[in-house]
Amino acid sequence: MTLKSTNTQRIKTEAKRLGFLSCGISKAQFLEKEAPRLENWLRHNMQGEMQYMENHFDKRLDPTKLVDDAKSVVSLLLNYFPSEVQIENTYNISKYAYGTDYHFVIKDKLKQLLQYISEEIGEVGGRAFVDSAPVLDKAWAAKSGLGWIGKNSNLLTQQVGSFYFIAEVIIDLELEYDNPVTDHCGTCSACIDACPTQAIVQPYIVDGSKCISYFTIELKNEIPNHVKGQFEDWMFGCDICQDVCPWNKFSKAHNEPLFQPNAQLLSMSKKDWEEITEDVFLKIFQKSPVKRTKYQGLKRNVNFLKD
Repeated sequence: MTLKSTNTQRIKTEAKRLGFLSCGISKAQFLEKEAPRLENWLRHNMQGEMQYMENHFDKRLDPTKLVDDAKSVVSLLLNYFPSEVQIENTYNISKYAYGTDYHFVIKDKLKQLLQYISEEIGEVGGRAFVDSAPVLDKAWAAKSGLGWIGKNSNLLTQQVGSFYFIAEVIIDLELEYDNPVTDHCGTCSACIDACPTQAIVQPYIVDGSKCISYFTIELKNEIPNHVKGQFEDWMFGCDICQDVCPWNKFSKAHNEPLFQPNAQLLSMSKKDWEEITEDVFLKIFQKSPVKRTKYQGLKRNVNFLKD
């Protein structure tokens, strides 16, 4: 066994011990295929008001611009599929936002992974990324064989579907690299057919500015009237294209205590949400990603659905 394969195995074993669903590794190099796709997506203004998507174009495509002398991108998946969901006929919150904000949970695990690498392997330079820097998470995860990017533009895997977070550690250590897997969407168009705002404009291309998640989270102004009646009771995020995906029949409940929802959240009716006070909002979403919309943002979303 070479040192390279020993180090690769060590990192994957530690990732599993830290609770990650899976770990794949790819060579840190310019994302040639993704460059024209990203350029085209931006040219058609599919980022809407998400101006941060226009920044750091080069860094998004080249990990060596984020970490000096980067050699490997270690991609990791962390399951968030819940064992229980909200009651029926209520205003819905995307499942990823049920518990503690994933940025904190994953960042902590990645810090531990980097610490393990420096203690067990030696002085390795690197950085951890959780959806907060210009990194094309799904592209790297697909490159490292953790799944394929589906028609809804989410990373899909045959074993566990798509209800997981993607994170990565970019390091200046050469490792053994994994190979991409094949696409298993076939002729299925369930996600395209189910999207109420027609945000999946063609297979594998999602217009971010038409997505319910964009309207309920990213958009800071009033939600435009032309999408009224199209949100199917989603008040924060949207899981429709994941819920209908056949591969999510294989999703299994996570075992991360920090992702457990506040019990009150699951049982609240439409009336409860319509009458929610700021105190209750802060109590339920104390450490949740829902805090991003703030109380006023959630009220705006609920009122838009209610009227």
